[in-house]
Amino acid sequence: MEEYKENVQDRGGNVKLSSKPEEDDKSCSRVRVCSNIGEPVPQASPTHGDFSDPVYKEIALANGHINRMNKDELRAKLAELKLDTRGVKDVMKKRLKNYYKKQKLSMTQSVTAGEATDTYYDYVCVVDFEATCEQDNPADFTHEIIEFPMVLLNTHTLEIEDTFQEYVRPEVNTQLSEFCVKLTGITQKMVDDADTFPDVLERVVLWLQEKELGTKYKYTLLTDGSWDMSKFMNTQCRLNRLRYPQFAKKWINIKKLYGNFYKVPRTQTKLSSMLEKLGLKYEGRPHSGLDDSRNIAHIVMRMLQDGCQLRINERMHEGQLRTVPSSAPVEGAPPPHTPRSRD
Repeated sequence: MEEYKENVQDRGGNVKLSSKPEEDDKSCSRVRVCSNIGEPVPQASPTHGDFSDPVYKEIALANGHINRMNKDELRAKLAELKLDTRGVKDVMKKRLKNYYKKQKLSMTQSVTAGEATDTYYDYVCVVDFEATCEQDNPADFTHEIIEFPMVLLNTHTLEIEDTFQEYVRPEVNTQLSEFCVKLTGITQKMVDDADTFPDVLERVVLWLQEKELGTKYKYTLLTDGSWDMSKFMNTQCRLNRLRYPQFAKKWINIKKLYGNFYKVPRTQTKLSSMLEKLGLKYEGRPHSGLDDSRNIAHIVMRMLQDGCQLRINERMHEGQLRTVPSSAPVEGAPPPHTPRSRD
């Protein structure tokens, strides 16, 4: 569904975007990144009011040396340091720079050796909906969620701890198109035998509550693009006369995070492209919501290993999609609760 979402969105949708210009999320690494140069500029540590510490010069020199290395040299150095050697040149450069940065800063006690890459969220819930669709959707076509998957990723162990998956029975376009069945692998019988969205959402909330997310553990939702929440979740709640769930009002858009962290254009942030650039292969059936979510989680794991810090970068506000600026306070999703009816 990922590439299909891209195609539909490019033709125009009914999601209103904020009139405010988007601000790149530069918070995914432990350093601020100059958007037009691409070189890390470390933030001052709590014990230094400026960059006078010699460690910052050492980091800059190391970065300059890494920038001059070719792909074979990068791969050899990564192998020597027992780091992952997969990925394209820019990915390997980023990985090597983050390694040396951590090594240098650990000497000044700014970073503790062996520290988990992301220190805020305990868990990430990856969501990638599948929805009703037609090959050439009319402008007023109503997309209804027909698969609700979740993959629970532990950011400390970098392991998928659990998954949730249920199919959902549509109530507006009850008959799936041949295109939809072929694209998603979801058959008419699967949705006919399923419950409607309100019942499935209630079980999602119970599943999240059982994991003690938002109470004992800090967590956030993560999607492959804006449409899962701003379009599909928003439309589905409106159809079922439900208030938009508070726990899903803010999330991480992996496309933005990946693009800003590795400094690549939007055209290189499709799921297949991200996996390829990181040296990963797609596992499972493309356009299966659960399999897509698992593969997105693999990308998150690799980004955490490369030094990326996860931060919410999108939200819903009064029915509109907004960008969360990098200057916003870091926060997790609230404890999950079943939304009330609009009636």
